[in-house]
Amino acid sequence: MEGTTMNHPNDISKLSEPFQALIGNQGLNYQLYDLLPVPIEIFAPDGTAIFINRAALELNNIPDASFIVGRYNVRYDPVCLEICGQEAVDRAFRGESFTISDFPAPIQDVVDRGVAVEKPWEAATMDIFILPIWEGDSFICTVFFFTVKNMYKGRADIVKTQEYMDQHWRDEFDLDKIAQSVSLSSRHFRRIFKEVVGCTPFEYYQRVKIEKVQEKLLDGNLSIDQAFAACGVASRGAYYRLFKEIVGVSPSKFRKGVCKG
Repeated sequence: MEGTTMNHPNDISKLSEPFQALIGNQGLNYQLYDLLPVPIEIFAPDGTAIFINRAALELNNIPDASFIVGRYNVRYDPVCLEICGQEAVDRAFRGESFTISDFPAPIQDVVDRGVAVEKPWEAATMDIFILPIWEGDSFICTVFFFTVKNMYKGRADIVKTQEYMDQHWRDEFDLDKIAQSVSLSSRHFRRIFKEVVGCTPFEYYQRVKIEKVQEKLLDGNLSIDQAFAACGVASRGAYYRLFKEIVGVSPSKFRKGVCKG
């Protein structure tokens, strides 16, 4: 009996010959990846980095691809394994396409390993879309696409409070509690936060709320009232006016504009 070819969703052998030649040309692929503004890393089946594009180098303040390519193996990175878990890393190298949401990028570890020249930012959360590439039943490589969701710069204690508000946006705003988490008085914390971030802690909290409302408005199954309610605020009154002030249009116009786009 002849062997059968496995049907993988990213199997380039199923494409027409011109497209196979294009995608199979890794050198050309790398040139294209390097032009994209999205950070990208590519790993061999054993987990060794074989490519990192310019956007990823610039994002992480890495001077040259040689600091990563051939030297870094994601399957044996204890920090990555601790954050993502062994199962997620294994999935990335057994032919599955999936997304890791809210990945806390371990920039301090990158600096400690001497890969980054200096710390380019204090903290960041990202979504990672993982796309394994197959040719027939041969696993060629896995492509990691990174989308930066939140990035924090400046004082570590202020960054910690930003992260706290991003994670606890459903909770009632409590200035004293947030300030105490970094051992600062409320008054001192409020002044420093505004100096570093450019707005007050409460204004930052409100902006996070509005961002969440925008996300909910993308769900066509929710009414505008329900989208606001899902974020713990009313669609009338202060947050309605705040939405228009920050986004520039009303919630209904925002939804219509997105749908048309």
